[in-house]
This record gives sequence, structure tokens and C-alpha cells, in this order.
Amino acid sequence: MTRALMFQGTGSDVGKTVLVAGLCRALKNRGLTVRPFKPQNMSNNAAVADDGGEIGRAQWLQALACNVAPSIHMNPVLLKPQSETGSQVVVHGRVTGSAKGRDYQALKARLLDAVLHSFETVKADADIVLIEGAGSPAEINLRRGDIANMGFATAADVPVVLVGDIDRGGVIASLVGTHTVLPPVDRQMIAGYLINKFRGDVSLFDDGLDAVTRFTDWPSFGVLPWQASAARLPAEDSVVLERLSRGERTHGLKIVVPVLDRIANFDDLDPLGAEPDVQLIYIRPGDAWPENPAAVILPGSKSTIADLTRFRQLGWDDALAKAHHDGAVIVGLCGGYQMLGQAVADPHGIEGQATGASGLGMLDVTTTMQPEKTVRNTQAISVDGGHRLSGYEIHLGETSGADCDRPVADLDGRLDGATSPDGHVFGTYLHGLFDSGPYRKAFLARLGARSDGLDHRATIEAALDELAAAIETHLNVDAMLSVATRHGRQLGAA
Repeated sequence: MTRALMFQGTGSDVGKTVLVAGLCRALKNRGLTVRPFKPQNMSNNAAVADDGGEIGRAQWLQALACNVAPSIHMNPVLLKPQSETGSQVVVHGRVTGSAKGRDYQALKARLLDAVLHSFETVKADADIVLIEGAGSPAEINLRRGDIANMGFATAADVPVVLVGDIDRGGVIASLVGTHTVLPPVDRQMIAGYLINKFRGDVSLFDDGLDAVTRFTDWPSFGVLPWQASAARLPAEDSVVLERLSRGERTHGLKIVVPVLDRIANFDDLDPLGAEPDVQLIYIRPGDAWPENPAAVILPGSKSTIADLTRFRQLGWDDALAKAHHDGAVIVGLCGGYQMLGQAVADPHGIEGQATGASGLGMLDVTTTMQPEKTVRNTQAISVDGGHRLSGYEIHLGETSGADCDRPVADLDGRLDGATSPDGHVFGTYLHGLFDSGPYRKAFLARLGARSDGLDHRATIEAALDELAAAIETHLNVDAMLSVATRHGRQLGAA
């Protein structure tokens, strides 16, 4: 019988994704066959599964930690926010439509069968499945029809470990408060809790652990200190961007990244941010652009036309034009590539009511949105330098124009991207462009910075190993494994 254990949080961004990834690697290192699973994810950071279709980038990372191919069944429901009130709904890797928040509350109960089918598929060849919840089970206003947290745990009869984030403060109240608001049927699924992101002397929190257990009767599985290695792993969603400040690194080559409302797949920039000679500066609405950046990179977008409109409203088109005039290299990735063209057309209304928008005019190309989304993993060769690239494509549009005669890469025999006549502006649909160490080294050398030229995948692998070692040291992994072998409904106190 396959074991399973679910990790739910007292709130969003408590570190569930990283914890599950690290535990996946730790158990894989013990010789177990491990699989990750997340019933429902909400993120515009997507990846392409090996069996075709989109999944959350977090489950791609967790599959990597398990040393297995990512599958659409590891994340059967993916919500990709398109507006303040609505999201694109992806089921088993394929877009099934869009839904506003209230409509989705009615829809999600009908998705439980798809979720349970995927869970059984993932379990079939695993010793243990590690499951990541979404948000918090304490959001009891969303409990009806839930498939992301306790709705799934009770339906699949899976025990739960509750994760509290001490770095944000109030961790005792958040754990005890969760116990208080949960109905008995949900509360009894919780087998214990752990504390994440502790800074300082862990023994100082011994009384805190005693207090949580006294109020809840839940045992502690330990306290995990703050892990610097987590910063080297791809982020699940844009919440992490709120913590990226311009003051983190004050030296090195300036590369500006504008952050718009529907930013997507921004982990494309992680390899550049990890370079010691690079100052990666994320610009948000209200921020002043730095003087004399060496490059500006427009990342992907879930809603190109809406983000393009917002770009202009903020006056960033003028700031971008000035940076280009002053000598900055301008790069567009996926949606950012589309924005750099002359126009974006959406005759089918795929992105919303707007049927088109003028582009930023830096590339002589136009984009037309298509009903069928391109979703595929890609092996590529850069046109400039012949560097081997490995990445993926997720986009709706098709782009053409005179500047496509100067492509950026050969994607499995298909020429992709466009470059301006002077070579200072280019764009591509390839996600993962900067993962290649040799390509990144050549790009930075062009801008006047050094790079060690290591492939970014090696950085991720090393971070996973460090995280796994810390989990083995500081958490009671054996106790969690023991819990996973027992029947979920016999675990917690009502």
C-alpha cells in the first residue's frame, strides 16, 4: 500500500513548496520511490510535463527532486490568473476554459474526480506520495467543494502535517488558530505540525513548541532553520517578488526587470540573479528606474495585452525607450517578446474584451493570438554562438515580421525569435534561455560582466541536496514516515 502525507500551511508562502521538494530529495536519497502531488495550484509560473501539458513550476521542481519525469497528474488542476477576478483553468495539462472566482467555487467540486484519478495514477508506481496543499485550510469560507486542502485530504484519507512560518511572526497563534477554526472532521486529519524558517537559536523556541502542543494536542515534527539554499530554487508564484528589493545587491551590472500584474515564468531570470557580478533590479509600479542599466528584460505575461496597456499607463514605455537610447540591450521573453513588436492582435478575444493593442515598436514583428496554445519542451541551439539550450514553450500567439529573419534560436528545427538590425533588441518564445551556462556567459560578456558559465540546473540540484540534508538534521523524518503508514482518520484529536 502506497504511503502518502500532505503538507498544508497556516497561510500562503509558508514554504510548503520548498519543504516538499526537500523532503522528496531526502526520501529519494534514502532509496524510496517518491512522487510529488498538488491537487490544485494557482500560479502563472508553469512548466511543461513530459507527458504533455502544463503543470505548476513547483511540481516540476519536486519531480526533479525525486529524479523522475514530471507528469500532468502531479498537478491535475492549475489555475492561471488572468485578471483580478478570473483565471484560466487547466485540467490534466489542458486549458478547459476560464472562470471568475465565484464561478470556480461552483466548478471545483466537479473537479474532485479528476484530482482523485490523478492521485491514484501517481500512487501506482510510488512507495510514498508527498502532497502539497494550497493557501491554508483555515480559509473555512472556501471549504465547501474544496479540492486543495482538507477537501482532498478527507476524500483521499491522507494524514496532514501543518506548516507554520515563524519568520512572519505569530506562528503560535496561527497554528492554534487553525486548530480552533477547523471543523472536527478536518482537525482529526492533522497528525502534527512543524515550524519553518527559524532564525537564531532553535532551543529558544522549546517553550513555544510546548505551548502549541498544549493547545492542540498535536505533536511537533521539529523546527527547520532558515535555509539560504531555498533562494536558489524556482519560486512557485509571484508572492516571492514582493520580497525582492533593490537593496539586496548594490553592485554589479544593472539588469532591470519590469514587474507587471500578470508576470509569468519569472524564474527565467533566476540564473542571472544568481550571478555575483549582476544586480538584478525588479521594478514595480511607483519605482524609479535606475540610471544606465546594461539591459532590460521583459519577462513572460499571462495577459499580454492587459500588461502592455499597463506598461504604457505607468510611463514605462518612455523609460524603456530612454534605456534603449542610452545603450541598454532590450530582451523580451515570451509575452515580453510579443510586447516589443509593432502590434498584438487578439481577434478571438482569448485574453479578454480588448481585441488588440499597439506594441512598443522595438522589433519589426506582429503577434496574433491563436485559440490553440503551444505547450512543449524544447531542445535548441542559439543562432549567435551555437550554444546548446534546453527549455520549454508555453504561449498562445504566433509572431512574424521582418526581424524574424534574424532569429534567436533553432528550436528543434524551427527558427524562433527576432532581432533588431542593430542587434540591441531581441525576443524569443524559449523559456529557460539563460539556464545554459555558456549562453549566459556569452550574454553577460557582451554586457561587460563575468560569469562562471555553470548550467543553472546544477545550482538547483545542489540546493536540493543542501535542503534535504537540513531536513534530515532538523526534522523528525522517521516520525513523519510513520504517520504516513497509518490510516488518516485515526490520527488527530477531534
